[in-house]
Amino acid sequence: MIRKIFISLLLCCSFLSVSADEGMWLPSLIGSRIKDMRQKGFKLSAEDIYSINQASMKDAVVLFGGGCTGEYVSEEGLLLTNHHCGYGSIQQLSSVAHDYLTDGFWAMSREEELPVPGLSVRRLVRMEDVTERMAAGESAKDILTKAMQGGYTARIEQMYYGNQQFLFVYEIFTDVRLVGAPPSSIGKFGGDTDNWIWPRHTGDFSIFRVYADENNRPAKYSKSNKPYRPARHFAVSTKGVKEGDFTMIYGFPGNTQEYVTADAVEYVAEVSDPMKIALRTKRLDIISAEQAKSAEVRIAFAAVHASIANAWKKWQGEVMGLRRLGTVAKKQAYEREFAAWAKSKPEYASLLDSMKAAYEAVTPEYYIRELYNESVGAVSIFGFARSIAANAAKQDTDNDKLSAQIADFAKSYNRTIDEQIAVAMLDEFLQRMPAERMPKGMKQAVEQKGGAKQFVAWLYDNTCLLNASGVTAEKIKGDAMVEFAMQFTPIIENNRHYAYRNLSNVPAIEKWYRPYMQALREWDKRRAFYPDANLTLRVAYGKVAGYEYADAEYHNPVTTIDGIIAKDDPNIYDYNIPQQLRDIYAKKDYGRWGVEIAGKKSVPVCFLATNHTSGGNSGSPIINGKGELIGINFDRTWRSTMSDIEFDPSICRNISVDIRYVLFVIDRIGGAGYLLDEMDLK
Repeated sequence: MIRKIFISLLLCCSFLSVSADEGMWLPSLIGSRIKDMRQKGFKLSAEDIYSINQASMKDAVVLFGGGCTGEYVSEEGLLLTNHHCGYGSIQQLSSVAHDYLTDGFWAMSREEELPVPGLSVRRLVRMEDVTERMAAGESAKDILTKAMQGGYTARIEQMYYGNQQFLFVYEIFTDVRLVGAPPSSIGKFGGDTDNWIWPRHTGDFSIFRVYADENNRPAKYSKSNKPYRPARHFAVSTKGVKEGDFTMIYGFPGNTQEYVTADAVEYVAEVSDPMKIALRTKRLDIISAEQAKSAEVRIAFAAVHASIANAWKKWQGEVMGLRRLGTVAKKQAYEREFAAWAKSKPEYASLLDSMKAAYEAVTPEYYIRELYNESVGAVSIFGFARSIAANAAKQDTDNDKLSAQIADFAKSYNRTIDEQIAVAMLDEFLQRMPAERMPKGMKQAVEQKGGAKQFVAWLYDNTCLLNASGVTAEKIKGDAMVEFAMQFTPIIENNRHYAYRNLSNVPAIEKWYRPYMQALREWDKRRAFYPDANLTLRVAYGKVAGYEYADAEYHNPVTTIDGIIAKDDPNIYDYNIPQQLRDIYAKKDYGRWGVEIAGKKSVPVCFLATNHTSGGNSGSPIINGKGELIGINFDRTWRSTMSDIEFDPSICRNISVDIRYVLFVIDRIGGAGYLLDEMDLK
């Protein structure tokens, strides 16, 4: 009965207004938002967005890799995503001789497209609310077994902290090939300096093609595979955008925490984020210093550096935003109002007390695992030591296999960088770890050697993990590095909280959010509720818009190639644009991509919109009111990063690369204009 009440409330509340353009809506339920979308400029129907009876936009959108979005732009499997989403693949295919990160890559024929081992994309076949089926006694296993018939894969995802269950059925394609990527000085223009910042001038896109077998079904890589024929692909608008235009984003946002209590927000803003920022700063400083010394190291650690830095800078903006908005205090006030209402309702009266007690019980352990993960858990050789110890226990008679594993690890291992990180992270761990949870004798052992630097040097002097010759299972069991790494086992095995998406998803806490969400719906009739992001397909919509960054400082919503030239600096890797782009600008030789902007001819590069986005939306298509592709989402402004917890309509903006700049780069920089011929340009 409670589940039925919850669903009825959901359908009712979904018609209510929601703050500005906030919201990440389930595509199968988008019909409840169509009226509002049309009032804001959308011209199509709910069936155009999501349908299981006919081709719809959902068939043109894929989950790219493990955590980005991509979109089909041709009937021959041509796929666009972000450069930073394809970065790992581009790095994997690069070498000093063929530095596709620095120089870019453009296949001039299908034969030149490069297969990417390990890369996959998944298309949503359908989604279904299975809450009532499961409440009626049908098991998750039975539902999944039926859904996976025909070679599909499936997952049941929890919405609203377990109040609803949705089945998602996918088909996964593993033959994915790199077609084109601009040089990093375009695709990653501005690097970490400009990351999360506006104005932005980054051509953050890359191009792939998905292949299938002769029946258009997923297949392992084969030269005989054919380009995949999607049921739907996006037409591409070349007409551009202006302030106020309708925008819609369709993708896989990864993680939001809209409904958490003040205790959860305070942990993020005052404990977790500051700790992670400090530790990642030290790791990044070490990696950056070594990258500056060697092109080979720069390439080898490019994706690692980018991965560490992305969340590092995001957390800085998140802390700043939450503190600026006073989110903790606002949540506390909201909870006081809720408590006053709930006081007379026995089923809800003690909810907040129970939630607070659960946070107090779980948070210390959760912090310990976060600290481990961001400090000593980030040291490569420590992780390898734990792995090889496990293998030695299984293969105590197969020393050849153990030697091969050590030799394989050594091939890509950079001792100079990892040893420096080990020293810094061990020192941080010893300073930050609560004394009562410190592995027994660890601090004393480090102090006896003279400190973290000397202790790590001693570990390296007494390990066989970097010399494969003569390795035996017995040697590994007694190895100094292995014995040290294994001391963290209790932290890992006795604390499984970190496996959950957020602190609030730990079962001991999450169980209280189920009745809390029910109670909020009964109480807060003016609020429109949407499920938190969890890397499932969502729709968000808004408009092209600038914002007031500070008093009397208005940020326009569109940037141009003029801003690229203003930042161009041959002495800085991330700002050293191709000479070809300088020459085009000097001659104003923009071809069909030159347009009048602010009274002069230029090329648009990026634009802002009010769409609600999160991690996972990287690479998502930005669509106009006609359902045409106008841009590729790649970022938020720095002051928007707290939108995972609180959306501020006055300042939250997503950043997209204008599709006209993508086409310009493909055509004029890459010389791959033939790719445009297979797109539907409008």
